Amino acid sequence: MEYTQRNPVPLPASGPLGTIQTQMDTTFDWEYALKQHKLLALYEKGKAATWNASDLDWSIEVDIEKLMASRREAAGGVSLFNRLLDPPQPLDEKRQMEFNINMNAWLLSQFLHGEQGALLATAKIVQSVPFEEAKFYAANQVADEARHVEVYHRYLTEKLGVSFEVNPNLGELLDTTLSDPRWDITYLGMQIMVEGLALAAFGQMRLTMPDEPLIQEITTRIMGDEARHVAFGVLTLGELYRNGELTPQEMREREDFVIDATHLMRERLLMQQVFERMDLDVKVWLEWAKQTPFMKAFRQMLFSKIVPNLKRIGLLTPRVRAAYAKLDLLRFEHEKDSTEEIEAKPPAEFLELLRQLLGQPPAPGLPSG
Repeated sequence: MEYTQRNPVPLPASGPLGTIQTQMDTTFDWEYALKQHKLLALYEKGKAATWNASDLDWSIEVDIEKLMASRREAAGGVSLFNRLLDPPQPLDEKRQMEFNINMNAWLLSQFLHGEQGALLATAKIVQSVPFEEAKFYAANQVADEARHVEVYHRYLTEKLGVSFEVNPNLGELLDTTLSDPRWDITYLGMQIMVEGLALAAFGQMRLTMPDEPLIQEITTRIMGDEARHVAFGVLTLGELYRNGELTPQEMREREDFVIDATHLMRERLLMQQVFERMDLDVKVWLEWAKQTPFMKAFRQMLFSKIVPNLKRIGLLTPRVRAAYAKLDLLRFEHEKDSTEEIEAKPPAEFLELLRQLLGQPPAPGLPSG
C-alpha cells in the first residue's frame, strides 16, 4: 500500500486533526438471537464482495487535460462550456480546463472526507447498536470504509495531484452525526443521508468521466459497496421507525434532523472552495451555482435515493414532505429504494445537458439543440 503523494490533501483551518466530543452507550447483545435474516444475508453479501484496492491497475495514466481536449475535439473544436452552462463571466479555454479539473477534484475530495466520516460512524454503530446482526454487518462495513478512504486518497494524491480540504458544511453534518449519542441518529445521518447522497453522486461521477478508466473502476466497485451500506440503514431503521417504537417527540426530532441535513447538503454544499482557488467572485459564482439549470439538476439528482429510502423507513412524514415539496424533491418518492435498485436515476434534463457537454449525440427522440 505504498504510493506517491504528488500533492497532499490541503488541511482545513482547524489543522491536521479534528476532535469532537461524543457520548454514547456501548451495548452488548448477550442473546445473539440472529433473527433478522435480511441483515444476515446482507452480511454474507458483504463478505463475498470484499476487494483489495491494491489490486486495481494503478499504472493507468490519469491526464484530465488530455481528456478535456479530446472532448473538445469530439464537439468539433467548439467550446460548449460557456454556451451550455452560461457562467457569470465567459471563461477562455485555459480557464475552462482549470475549472473542470478543480470541480472534479473538489467532488472527489468530498468523497474522501465523507468516507472517513463513514469509517468513524460505522465503528460507532458497532459499539452502540443493540442487536448482533447489525454489529456483524457494521464491522464488515468498517473494513469497506477504510478501503474507500485508501482508494480515494491514493487517486487524489498520486494520480490526480489536485485536492481540497473538507467542505465546512459537510464537516458540520459529519460532526452532528457522530456527536449525537443516539445510535439511530448516527445510522440516519450516515447510512441514509450522507451515503444516500454519495451513491447518487458516484453515479454522476461515472457519467461525467466515461473516458477515464481508473475512476470508472474505482466508482463501480465503491458503488457496489455503498448500495449495501444504504440498504443496511434502510433495513435497520425501517423496523424502528415504522413500528411505532418512538414517541411523537422522538419522531419529530428525527424529522428535524432530516430537514436540517437536507438543507446542509442541497443548499450549502456548493463549490465555494473552487471559486476561491480560481480567484473568481465568490458571491456571484455561488449564486450561479444555486441557479444555473445544470447545477440545480445535479443537486436534485443527489436526492434520488434519499427520498425513496426515507419513504421506505417511514420518515417521509407530512413535515418532511412539506419541506421536500418546497425543494422540488418529491419527484423521486416513487423511485425504487436502495433495497430494490442500486442505481440512481438522473433527471432526463440533466442527462441531456451532460451529453452535450461531453460532445455526445442527443438521446433518441430528443432534439439536437
